[in-house]
Amino acid sequence: MEKNLTKIIQNFIFKSKIALQISLSLILFTVVTLQSSKNLSFKKLYTSLHISDHINGAPYYFSPTKCDIFSGEWVHDSDAPYYTGETCSYIEEHQNCMKHGRPDTEFMKWRWKPNGCELPVFDPHHFLEIVKDKSMAFVGDSVARNHMQSLLCLLSRVEQPLNISTPSDLYIKRWYYQSYNFTLAMFWSPFLVKTQEDDPNDTSGKKLFGLFLDEPNSLWADRIDGFDFVVMSAGHWFLRPLIYYESGQLVGCRLCETKNVTNYSYSLAYKNAFRTAFQTILARETFQGRVFLRTFSPDHFEGGQWDNGADCIRQKPMKINDTDAKSYILEMNMVQLEVFKEAQTLAQKRGLNFGLLDITRIMLMRPDGHPSKYGRPPHLPHWNDCVHWCLPGAIDTWNEILLQVLRK
Repeated sequence: MEKNLTKIIQNFIFKSKIALQISLSLILFTVVTLQSSKNLSFKKLYTSLHISDHINGAPYYFSPTKCDIFSGEWVHDSDAPYYTGETCSYIEEHQNCMKHGRPDTEFMKWRWKPNGCELPVFDPHHFLEIVKDKSMAFVGDSVARNHMQSLLCLLSRVEQPLNISTPSDLYIKRWYYQSYNFTLAMFWSPFLVKTQEDDPNDTSGKKLFGLFLDEPNSLWADRIDGFDFVVMSAGHWFLRPLIYYESGQLVGCRLCETKNVTNYSYSLAYKNAFRTAFQTILARETFQGRVFLRTFSPDHFEGGQWDNGADCIRQKPMKINDTDAKSYILEMNMVQLEVFKEAQTLAQKRGLNFGLLDITRIMLMRPDGHPSKYGRPPHLPHWNDCVHWCLPGAIDTWNEILLQVLRK
């Protein structure tokens, strides 16, 4: 539990304009590889991702029935959704799809059905009892914030938290549930590692980011010790043009158009960033919390380039065998699982618990769940958003899974 909470209890409304700029920049710089990557059949992806040793060398099951919670299908749920934009005030404008005129509502009426068991509907009372007198941090990009805001909405049926964020800090947000002495925080760190904007080695004029792949972002790394639960993720920002450093030295770049600089693959950078993040946590002797990796959240751009006509207009989930996965989705998910297994082995030696929220193939079946053009007022034209997720919607399932993982 973070100390001295009462000294920082202040109300601060996160400016939607700033939030919109941050999240749309994710789409702005998600480069053309989102569309040019070769697609792979979902059957191949499904086979590749069917990891049998998620936890402690055995399939990741939850009681009372033995099943793989990450394998299954989407089934209709006539009772959903369990909150709306009117009952939850934490939905950002660009995920408030119903407010901005989305005409269909079926995308909100599906639930995840694992093979061989049932995934219970999210129980906010049960969740808050589990985290009572504890704290939880989300570390990642705007999709991580999307996930956290889903949790805020699901919990709002029980209690409205106090916003205890510091107004001057746009990249750290905190909420406090008084009745449960529970703190929820969001650290906006899209690369997880140390980053410099407008890198001096960039000669393209694109104001590229430079990533120090072996140094963690101190924004979260210096504050993580006091948390009981940490949910880590990162994704699409690694697909943009970037410059990379190791041991303080320039080692390469991706699509940087800089002469005499070695090409450095996005998957290697992704792997090294996660490895640094996990090693940072494991090296902190005072950290005694549980860590969860939330895997890559796929986009669903179709019919063109992401910034030139591509959209996501499907209105219902897809079946496993009907789904294609772009090659980078498979590659990034496999990289995450590889690094996670390494970290999990080291964590066990330290007596720590590393858990997995393997949502990649689950969400590949939900091309209907994105805002598309309904993440903004009609008079504000912009690129269609096929990266983030409408609230309420498919992303709420992540918290249903999180609750079951917390029960272990």
